[in-house]
Amino acid sequence: MRAAPSRAGTTGLTHTARRIIRLNYGFQLLFNLLWWMPVFYAYQKAAGLSDGQIFGIQSIYYVAFCLFEIPTGLIADRIGTRNCLRAGAVVMTAANLAPVVSASYTGFLVHFLAIAAGRSLTSGAASAYLYDGLRAEKCDEHYLKAEGTARALGLVAKVVCWPLVGPLMAVAHPTPYVLSAASAAGSLVCAVALPRLAGADGGTEKRDGGRRGGAFLRDAGTALRCVASSRWLALVMVQGVAIFTLSRICQVNLFQPILLDHGIAEASHGGVMAAMTVAEAVASARPQWLSRRLPPVAWVSILSLALAGTLAAMTFGGPWAVVVLLCLFAAATGFAYPIQRKLVNDAVPADAPRATLLSVESIVDRAVCALAAIAAGAYLAAGRLDALLWHSALATAVLIGVFQLLLRSGAVSRESAGRAVPPARPGGTPAGAADPPGTARSRVRKPL
Repeated sequence: MRAAPSRAGTTGLTHTARRIIRLNYGFQLLFNLLWWMPVFYAYQKAAGLSDGQIFGIQSIYYVAFCLFEIPTGLIADRIGTRNCLRAGAVVMTAANLAPVVSASYTGFLVHFLAIAAGRSLTSGAASAYLYDGLRAEKCDEHYLKAEGTARALGLVAKVVCWPLVGPLMAVAHPTPYVLSAASAAGSLVCAVALPRLAGADGGTEKRDGGRRGGAFLRDAGTALRCVASSRWLALVMVQGVAIFTLSRICQVNLFQPILLDHGIAEASHGGVMAAMTVAEAVASARPQWLSRRLPPVAWVSILSLALAGTLAAMTFGGPWAVVVLLCLFAAATGFAYPIQRKLVNDAVPADAPRATLLSVESIVDRAVCALAAIAAGAYLAAGRLDALLWHSALATAVLIGVFQLLLRSGAVSRESAGRAVPPARPGGTPAGAADPPGTARSRVRKPL
């Protein structure tokens, strides 16, 4: 008689869980390996685009991302997260080839619009698939480490690959975009190989027996009612806005202006970006280094304030101090992202459309980021970089202060917050957030 499959060694991971985690590593690494990222500004300038056109496309990108997140989250819950990942990889592959076909304003606009569509298809679906897949295998305590390690591996790949972009461009100018398309195609292979998960990968219709009648609007209504009825979920989503906005604006839009303002030549920018990426990768892979004496939600607030503090401190330091502060900024971002993602996932009720709710969070993040990008352009045009950094830090401090006041004033009951953020287990790693009261999973404590 054939023996039932057992869990692997001391890791507590089943064969299927290990396969899910490894394929998720490959998908996240290849899908997000954008070879053109360090040179896209100079590439567009060489193609004849003005600063106004370049930053205008970026603003359109953020707005488009918000709009695309609405239907793509619903699609993921309807057709299944695995199928949504495959669709996103196909779109991303085509998106990276657009500048090769047409290196013009129209070509780059189409490129970024398609990037927004591809990333919106996967932004909630990837996390939802990993979370539901590990939960289906009774291995959900490994989610945080898997999420953080996937991000760390992707960052390490960028450190290795980005220095090669310059020499490769000297051989063939469109190489960064061709390689990005090839990487996206590799992510499609990983998505195709992902296993089908009973009860977790069949979309909303399969999970609830079709009671929703196949209506996308009904899924959207369910997600919005879930956010409205769960103050804890809404607050956790809002708390993450500071992390996403600060990290995105600083590491993408303000990275070069900050370095140039402190007299750091463009030839050194690649090395600084590599150092920041290493710092973020190490922190992303080791969120368990944070003390278990504080709950995850408190760590997210502290790390958000740390991001704000480093931005403000950059207005005082010299070149070397700014480089160190940027690396500290990146490390704080690395710690915060997997913790915040687990908080949101744990706050989602078991029967709710998870991918749609994660898309709601992404919409909020990108909407704020779009406004921040417009404001950043105005500050830079006026030559007020220091004021921008200070105002960003103050806005973050106010947001986190309001969040903490709401927690302490009873807007979220002590019972809800306590169950959402259980204490650490003795001798273990810090505890992660659990579901709101009333769900089956809210009684299960999980390690950070």
